[in-house]
Amino acid sequence: MKLNLLEKTELWINNVVLNNVNLTDLSNKLADVLEIDHSKVFVVDVRETHITFDILERFIDAENFFGKKDKIFQELSKVEGFKLTEKSDIHSDGILNMINLNEEEVPNIINRMKQMTAEIQQNVSKRAIVFPTGFEVKKGYIKDTNTPYIAEKLKEHSYKVTFGEILDDDKEYIASKIYDAVLQGYGLIVLTGGVGAEDKDKTVEAILEIDPQASTPYIVKTKKGTGRHLKDGIRIGVGKVEQTLIVALPGPNDEVRIGIEKLIEALKSGLNKEETALLIADALSKRLIEKIHNC
Repeated sequence: MKLNLLEKTELWINNVVLNNVNLTDLSNKLADVLEIDHSKVFVVDVRETHITFDILERFIDAENFFGKKDKIFQELSKVEGFKLTEKSDIHSDGILNMINLNEEEVPNIINRMKQMTAEIQQNVSKRAIVFPTGFEVKKGYIKDTNTPYIAEKLKEHSYKVTFGEILDDDKEYIASKIYDAVLQGYGLIVLTGGVGAEDKDKTVEAILEIDPQASTPYIVKTKKGTGRHLKDGIRIGVGKVEQTLIVALPGPNDEVRIGIEKLIEALKSGLNKEETALLIADALSKRLIEKIHNC
Protein backbone atom coordinates (compact mmCIF):
# COMPACT_ATOMS: atom_id res chain seq x y z
CA MET A 1 0.00 0.00 0.00
CA LYS A 2 1.32 3.41 -1.01
CA LEU A 3 1.63 6.05 1.70
CA ASN A 4 1.93 9.82 1.32
CA LEU A 5 5.04 11.18 3.03
CA LEU A 6 3.12 14.44 3.69
CA GLU A 7 6.08 16.77 3.16
CA LYS A 8 8.10 15.04 5.90
CA THR A 9 10.68 13.72 3.47
CA GLU A 10 14.02 14.14 5.23
CA LEU A 11 15.85 11.16 6.66
CA TRP A 12 18.77 11.57 9.07
CA ILE A 13 21.38 8.88 9.66
CA ASN A 14 23.27 9.73 12.83
CA ASN A 15 26.47 8.60 14.54
CA VAL A 16 28.29 7.34 11.49
CA VAL A 17 31.86 7.71 10.23
CA LEU A 18 32.36 9.33 6.82
CA ASN A 19 35.69 9.20 5.02
CA ASN A 20 35.88 10.42 1.42
CA VAL A 21 32.51 8.81 0.71
CA ASN A 22 30.71 9.13 -2.64
CA LEU A 23 27.36 10.76 -1.85
CA THR A 24 25.77 9.63 -5.11
CA ASP A 25 26.56 6.02 -4.28
CA LEU A 26 24.93 6.45 -0.87
CA SER A 27 21.79 8.02 -2.39
CA ASN A 28 21.52 5.24 -4.96
CA LYS A 29 21.79 2.54 -2.30
CA LEU A 30 18.99 4.15 -0.26
CA ALA A 31 16.84 4.52 -3.40
CA ASP A 32 17.34 0.83 -4.20
CA VAL A 33 16.09 -0.23 -0.76
CA LEU A 34 13.05 2.06 -1.04
CA GLU A 35 12.53 0.82 -4.62
CA ILE A 36 12.27 4.29 -6.10
CA ASP A 37 14.16 6.00 -8.91
CA HIS A 38 17.71 7.11 -8.12
CA SER A 39 16.80 10.66 -9.18
CA LYS A 40 14.33 10.86 -6.27
CA VAL A 41 16.93 10.63 -3.47
CA PHE A 42 19.49 13.31 -2.63
CA VAL A 43 21.98 14.04 0.12
CA VAL A 44 21.11 17.53 1.37
CA ASP A 45 23.39 17.85 4.41
CA VAL A 46 26.61 16.28 5.66
CA ARG A 47 28.12 16.86 9.09
CA GLU A 48 30.98 15.20 10.93
CA THR A 49 28.91 12.30 12.26
CA HIS A 50 25.63 12.41 10.37
CA ILE A 51 24.15 12.67 6.91
CA THR A 52 20.72 13.87 5.76
CA PHE A 53 18.82 12.54 2.75
CA ASP A 54 15.77 14.08 1.10
CA ILE A 55 13.20 11.84 -0.61
CA LEU A 56 11.49 13.52 -3.56
CA GLU A 57 9.04 10.68 -4.16
CA ARG A 58 5.88 11.64 -2.28
CA PHE A 59 4.22 8.21 -2.32
CA ILE A 60 6.16 5.10 -1.27
CA ASP A 61 4.99 1.53 -0.72
CA ALA A 62 4.84 0.79 3.00
CA GLU A 63 6.37 -2.62 2.32
CA ASN A 64 9.49 -0.89 0.95
CA PHE A 65 10.38 1.10 4.06
CA PHE A 66 8.58 -0.27 7.13
CA GLY A 67 11.16 -2.10 9.24
CA LYS A 68 13.98 -1.54 6.71
CA LYS A 69 16.56 -0.05 9.09
CA ASP A 70 18.86 -3.06 9.05
CA LYS A 71 18.55 -3.41 5.26
CA ILE A 72 19.42 0.26 4.77
CA PHE A 73 22.43 0.00 7.05
CA GLN A 74 23.53 -3.18 5.30
CA GLU A 75 23.38 -1.55 1.84
CA LEU A 76 24.95 1.77 2.85
CA SER A 77 27.83 -0.09 4.50
CA LYS A 78 28.75 -1.47 1.08
CA VAL A 79 29.76 2.06 0.00
CA GLU A 80 33.44 2.75 0.49
CA GLY A 81 34.05 5.43 3.11
CA PHE A 82 30.78 4.87 5.02
CA LYS A 83 31.02 3.15 8.40
CA LEU A 84 28.45 2.46 11.11
CA THR A 85 29.07 2.70 14.84
CA GLU A 86 27.36 1.08 17.84
CA LYS A 87 25.28 4.27 18.22
CA SER A 88 24.19 4.59 14.57
CA ASP A 89 20.51 5.28 14.11
CA ILE A 90 17.96 6.56 11.59
CA HIS A 91 15.41 9.29 12.24
CA SER A 92 12.62 11.14 10.43
CA ASP A 93 9.99 13.58 11.67
CA GLY A 94 7.38 11.89 9.49
CA ILE A 95 6.08 8.50 8.51
CA LEU A 96 9.52 7.57 7.19
CA ASN A 97 10.42 6.89 10.81
CA MET A 98 8.53 3.61 10.35
CA ILE A 99 11.87 2.42 8.97
CA ASN A 100 12.70 1.68 12.63
CA LEU A 101 9.85 -0.77 13.17
CA ASN A 102 10.64 -4.29 14.25
CA GLU A 103 10.76 -6.16 10.93
CA GLU A 104 8.84 -9.13 12.34
CA GLU A 105 5.90 -6.87 13.30
CA VAL A 106 5.63 -5.22 9.87
CA PRO A 107 3.22 -7.70 8.16
CA ASN A 108 0.66 -7.42 10.99
CA ILE A 109 0.96 -3.62 11.10
CA ILE A 110 0.48 -3.30 7.34
CA ASN A 111 -2.52 -5.67 7.41
CA ARG A 112 -4.15 -3.58 10.15
CA MET A 113 -3.49 -0.41 8.18
CA LYS A 114 -5.05 -1.95 5.06
CA GLN A 115 -8.14 -2.94 7.05
CA MET A 116 -8.46 0.56 8.51
CA THR A 117 -7.98 2.12 5.06
CA ALA A 118 -10.67 -0.11 3.57
CA GLU A 119 -13.10 0.86 6.34
CA ILE A 120 -12.40 4.56 5.84
CA GLN A 121 -12.79 4.24 2.07
CA GLN A 122 -16.11 2.46 2.53
CA ASN A 123 -17.38 5.19 4.86
CA VAL A 124 -16.23 7.95 2.51
CA SER A 125 -17.77 6.25 -0.52
CA LYS A 126 -21.19 6.35 1.17
CA ARG A 127 -21.07 10.08 2.01
CA ALA A 128 -22.79 12.24 -0.61
CA ILE A 129 -23.48 15.95 -1.02
CA VAL A 130 -25.89 17.48 -3.53
CA PHE A 131 -25.49 21.01 -4.93
CA PRO A 132 -28.21 22.73 -6.98
CA THR A 133 -26.94 25.57 -9.15
CA GLY A 134 -28.42 28.66 -10.78
CA PHE A 135 -29.63 32.14 -9.87
CA GLU A 136 -33.26 31.16 -10.56
CA VAL A 137 -33.06 28.60 -7.75
CA LYS A 138 -31.02 30.82 -5.44
CA LYS A 139 -33.43 33.75 -5.85
CA GLY A 140 -36.38 31.50 -5.15
CA TYR A 141 -37.96 31.93 -8.57
CA ILE A 142 -38.25 28.17 -8.87
CA LYS A 143 -38.42 25.44 -6.22
CA ASP A 144 -35.52 23.03 -5.87
CA THR A 145 -37.24 19.69 -6.30
CA ASN A 146 -34.05 17.97 -7.45
CA THR A 147 -32.04 17.87 -4.23
CA PRO A 148 -34.76 16.18 -2.10
CA TYR A 149 -35.40 13.63 -4.85
CA ILE A 150 -31.70 12.80 -5.29
CA ALA A 151 -31.24 12.55 -1.52
CA GLU A 152 -34.21 10.19 -1.20
CA LYS A 153 -32.90 7.90 -3.95
CA LEU A 154 -29.37 7.82 -2.58
CA LYS A 155 -30.60 7.13 0.95
CA GLU A 156 -32.43 4.10 -0.40
CA HIS A 157 -28.97 2.77 -1.23
CA SER A 158 -27.45 3.50 2.20
CA TYR A 159 -25.87 6.86 1.36
CA LYS A 160 -25.62 9.57 3.99
CA VAL A 161 -26.67 12.69 2.11
CA THR A 162 -25.97 16.35 2.86
CA PHE A 163 -27.92 19.17 1.22
CA GLY A 164 -25.31 21.54 -0.19
CA GLU A 165 -25.84 25.26 -0.69
CA ILE A 166 -27.26 26.64 -3.92
CA LEU A 167 -24.31 27.61 -6.11
CA ASP A 168 -23.98 30.69 -8.28
CA ASP A 169 -23.39 30.33 -12.01
CA ASP A 170 -19.67 30.96 -11.64
CA LYS A 171 -17.02 28.47 -12.73
CA GLU A 172 -14.41 29.33 -10.11
CA TYR A 173 -16.97 29.45 -7.30
CA ILE A 174 -18.46 26.08 -8.23
CA ALA A 175 -14.98 24.56 -8.57
CA SER A 176 -14.01 25.84 -5.12
CA LYS A 177 -17.11 24.29 -3.55
CA ILE A 178 -16.44 20.98 -5.27
CA TYR A 179 -12.87 21.02 -3.99
CA ASP A 180 -14.03 21.86 -0.45
CA ALA A 181 -16.42 18.89 -0.56
CA VAL A 182 -13.59 16.61 -1.69
CA LEU A 183 -11.47 17.76 1.26
CA GLN A 184 -14.41 17.20 3.63
CA GLY A 185 -14.44 13.52 2.70
CA TYR A 186 -17.48 13.20 0.48
CA GLY A 187 -17.24 10.20 -1.83
CA LEU A 188 -19.99 11.43 -4.15
CA ILE A 189 -20.76 14.98 -5.26
CA VAL A 190 -23.85 15.56 -7.41
CA LEU A 191 -24.60 18.92 -9.04
CA THR A 192 -27.79 19.82 -10.89
CA GLY A 193 -28.16 22.52 -13.53
CA GLY A 194 -25.65 24.58 -15.44
CA VAL A 195 -24.83 22.00 -18.11
CA GLY A 196 -26.53 23.78 -21.01
CA ALA A 197 -25.24 25.63 -24.05
CA GLU A 198 -25.72 29.16 -22.71
CA ASP A 199 -22.93 31.39 -21.46
CA LYS A 200 -24.25 31.24 -17.89
CA ASP A 201 -23.89 27.44 -17.77
CA LYS A 202 -20.61 26.72 -15.97
CA THR A 203 -20.98 23.42 -14.10
CA VAL A 204 -19.20 21.15 -16.58
CA GLU A 205 -16.39 23.68 -16.94
CA ALA A 206 -16.03 23.76 -13.14
CA ILE A 207 -15.63 19.98 -13.00
CA LEU A 208 -12.93 20.21 -15.68
CA GLU A 209 -11.10 22.68 -13.43
CA ILE A 210 -10.97 20.00 -10.73
CA ASP A 211 -10.43 17.01 -13.04
CA PRO A 212 -9.09 17.99 -16.50
CA GLN A 213 -9.65 14.36 -17.63
CA ALA A 214 -13.31 14.37 -16.63
CA SER A 215 -15.69 12.65 -19.04
CA THR A 216 -18.11 15.19 -20.57
CA PRO A 217 -20.23 13.53 -23.27
CA TYR A 218 -22.90 15.48 -25.15
CA ILE A 219 -26.57 14.92 -24.54
CA VAL A 220 -27.42 16.96 -27.60
CA LYS A 221 -25.42 19.04 -30.07
CA THR A 222 -26.42 22.62 -30.88
CA LYS A 223 -25.28 25.17 -33.41
CA LYS A 224 -22.92 27.53 -31.67
CA GLY A 225 -24.02 31.16 -31.98
CA THR A 226 -27.67 30.33 -32.65
CA GLY A 227 -30.01 32.19 -30.30
CA ARG A 228 -28.69 31.91 -26.75
CA HIS A 229 -26.44 28.97 -27.66
CA LEU A 230 -22.91 30.19 -27.10
CA LYS A 231 -21.62 26.61 -26.84
CA ASP A 232 -21.92 23.73 -29.25
CA GLY A 233 -24.06 21.48 -27.14
CA ILE A 234 -25.46 20.30 -23.81
CA ARG A 235 -23.14 18.02 -21.87
CA ILE A 236 -23.06 16.23 -18.57
CA GLY A 237 -19.87 15.82 -16.59
CA VAL A 238 -18.37 13.00 -14.53
CA GLY A 239 -15.00 13.56 -12.90
CA LYS A 240 -13.01 11.90 -10.15
CA VAL A 241 -10.51 13.18 -7.60
CA GLU A 242 -8.91 10.50 -5.43
CA GLN A 243 -11.96 8.56 -4.14
CA THR A 244 -14.53 11.25 -4.89
CA LEU A 245 -16.87 10.93 -7.88
CA ILE A 246 -18.23 14.25 -9.17
CA VAL A 247 -21.36 14.21 -11.33
CA ALA A 248 -23.10 17.10 -13.10
CA LEU A 249 -26.70 16.48 -14.20
CA PRO A 250 -29.11 18.78 -16.06
CA GLY A 251 -31.61 20.96 -14.18
CA PRO A 252 -35.05 19.73 -15.37
CA ASN A 253 -36.51 17.36 -12.80
CA ASP A 254 -37.53 14.67 -15.28
CA GLU A 255 -33.94 14.54 -16.55
CA VAL A 256 -32.58 14.44 -13.01
CA ARG A 257 -34.78 11.43 -12.27
CA ILE A 258 -33.33 9.59 -15.26
CA GLY A 259 -29.80 10.73 -14.48
CA ILE A 260 -29.83 9.66 -10.84
CA GLU A 261 -31.33 6.28 -11.74
CA LYS A 262 -28.47 5.65 -14.16
CA LEU A 263 -25.89 7.01 -11.71
CA ILE A 264 -27.03 4.56 -9.04
CA GLU A 265 -26.91 1.77 -11.61
CA ALA A 266 -23.33 2.75 -12.46
CA LEU A 267 -22.30 2.92 -8.79
CA LYS A 268 -23.74 -0.53 -8.09
CA SER A 269 -21.95 -1.94 -11.14
CA GLY A 270 -18.60 -0.35 -10.25
CA LEU A 271 -18.32 1.52 -13.55
CA ASN A 272 -15.47 3.99 -14.09
CA LYS A 273 -16.12 7.67 -14.75
CA GLU A 274 -16.13 7.30 -18.55
CA GLU A 275 -18.57 4.39 -18.46
CA THR A 276 -20.74 6.21 -15.93
CA ALA A 277 -20.87 9.36 -18.04
CA LEU A 278 -21.79 7.48 -21.21
CA LEU A 279 -24.52 5.50 -19.43
CA ILE A 280 -26.14 8.68 -18.12
CA ALA A 281 -25.67 10.67 -21.34
CA ASP A 282 -27.17 7.92 -23.49
CA ALA A 283 -30.30 7.71 -21.33
CA LEU A 284 -30.72 11.50 -21.32
CA SER A 285 -30.20 11.72 -25.08
CA LYS A 286 -32.98 9.19 -25.62
CA ARG A 287 -35.22 11.22 -23.32
CA LEU A 288 -34.61 14.40 -25.32
CA ILE A 289 -35.37 12.59 -28.59
CA GLU A 290 -38.65 11.40 -27.10
CA LYS A 291 -39.51 14.97 -26.07
CA ILE A 292 -38.83 16.24 -29.58
CA HIS A 293 -40.94 13.52 -31.19
CA ASN A 294 -43.82 14.26 -28.81
CA CYS A 295 -43.82 17.98 -29.58
